[in-house]
Amino acid sequence: MALTVGTKAPDFTLKSKTASGLVDVKLSENFGKKNTVILFFPLAFTGVCTAEMCDISNGLSVYAGLNADVIGISVDSPFAQEAWATQEKITVKLVSDLNKATTKAYDVVFPMLAGVGDSSARAAFVVDKAGVIQYAEQTPTPKDLPNFAAVKDVLAKLQ
Repeated sequence: MALTVGTKAPDFTLKSKTASGLVDVKLSENFGKKNTVILFFPLAFTGVCTAEMCDISNGLSVYAGLNADVIGISVDSPFAQEAWATQEKITVKLVSDLNKATTKAYDVVFPMLAGVGDSSARAAFVVDKAGVIQYAEQTPTPKDLPNFAAVKDVLAKLQ
């Protein structure tokens, strides 16, 4: 069961691959500045994950207008994430939780996805500027998408 609304969001420092190399992305860098939408997704290069991240990429300006940073987290390596983002023109900030520590901290492990191993479940969290979870959703299956209208409604109230 994913962490719930009102819970202090576990901080993380995860790697992201950019044109300049590997960089650290730390959740708490947004505290006091902006809200954060955290999107856990199972695996790069899969159909539903690609559709989700492409849709979010196309609407990033909406999230920016709601004073929110969007971070996508999967158990893929940062190198695989970069190749996928380049191929699909994904502009969401993607970070690697290769060791699954953050996935476990948010309690969104999907066991034995497609029989190949544990991954992140599909989940969405809104973390406010104080670091408190204001929205939490883990979808019933990896094929289901989070309720992005509800995510945006929560962000609109946090401004």
